[in-house]
Amino acid sequence: MITESMRNTVRSTGLGALMKGAGLLTRFIPIPQPTLLVGPGSSGRLGQAIAGFGHRKILIVTDSIISKLGLLNGLTDALTAGGAQFVVFDEITPDAPIPLVQKGIDFYKDQGCDAIVAFGGGSSMDASKAIAVAANNPKPLNQLAGYLKGLRSPVKIYAVPTTAGTGSEVTVAAVISDPVNHKKLVIVDPRMVPKMAALDPSLMTGLPPHITAATGIDALTHAIEAFVGNWTTPYSDGMALSAVGLIFENLRTAYTDGKNLEAREKMSLASTYAGFAFTRANVGYVHAIAHQFGGLYHTPHGLANAIMLPLVLKYSHPAIVDRLALLAVAAKIGTEDEDNDTLAQKFLDAVDQLNRDLGIPTFLAALKESDIPALAKAACWEAHTGYPVPRYMSQEVCEDLIRKALPPKAAAAAPAKKSKKAAATK
Repeated sequence: MITESMRNTVRSTGLGALMKGAGLLTRFIPIPQPTLLVGPGSSGRLGQAIAGFGHRKILIVTDSIISKLGLLNGLTDALTAGGAQFVVFDEITPDAPIPLVQKGIDFYKDQGCDAIVAFGGGSSMDASKAIAVAANNPKPLNQLAGYLKGLRSPVKIYAVPTTAGTGSEVTVAAVISDPVNHKKLVIVDPRMVPKMAALDPSLMTGLPPHITAATGIDALTHAIEAFVGNWTTPYSDGMALSAVGLIFENLRTAYTDGKNLEAREKMSLASTYAGFAFTRANVGYVHAIAHQFGGLYHTPHGLANAIMLPLVLKYSHPAIVDRLALLAVAAKIGTEDEDNDTLAQKFLDAVDQLNRDLGIPTFLAALKESDIPALAKAACWEAHTGYPVPRYMSQEVCEDLIRKALPPKAAAAAPAKKSKKAAATK
């Protein structure tokens, strides 16, 4: 037992030092920032701007629901008025799989396009980025996964998010699903950050409450993980704290009063600020585990994050008390004259309460006990090779953490785990 404990300590120390070193390097990587158009009708104003850029033909990537609801009209009317040619690919589904993204790539090429407008939620954004990279770099999509795998610059992208959660309109990554291997592929390239983005709250007023809730906690997770990790910068801290403040102030209102344009606009800003924060400072175990849930069970990413956020925060708590205290002040659930331990606990409690108020479940209905070892192994590999987590966990600890998200019946039926001490005594 002592040997294993020492081994875990050495491994964690080594990983921590390595990731901190990587973080120092990432500070010098230039990350473009899109021009933002904000407010009701901004999607139309974006269309006016794009029409003046002289593109040969624009591909609009979206899903069938957005297309049928007419949410594209402000953008497309402006493009038409400006004399711009465009076509619509509206077949995107949640967790867009490789074959569907490949269909979008083929459509882009067959139509002779030279620019893309990503219009929709995270899946449309991610699919658009993958199409943009692959269109100029003819490789299989699984060979483009990773950092800067495309030699040529991606196609120009413009973005119109219709949810306030992913922050993909300002980020350097695209996540698509590999249905054969039941996992997520992450393509990372700073050059695929959109050139312009419209944060149009009028497009979000029809979102169902459960989607508003899950995407809002997705944005909160981005901000928190960026703030408590080991790659923070003054810029990422400022963006993360602003996002947390806006989310605690406006998410409940957006959830209960979906037509409230002010709350919707502030939530869209919060999502974008959180996107700026984690693009520079990265994420952590919440995302590492959520990606595995998405790959195996097709769990919506925001919901997976929302379920795991309180569990991971409580595990990380001993290593991030000071940071949690700052988050509590930003969320206006505590004041600077309180001690850090009190503030940290207040923030943990506030996250739990926010999830309850938004109807977020405490468990993942699809989760199976038999899947947990593989899920934990993949999550640890993702986190330890890519994320600057503040407190490392072994695979066994990760398994126990995921096990807390089992549905009640499955949790009751799960075999009791013997402690290492008991096992050693036996």
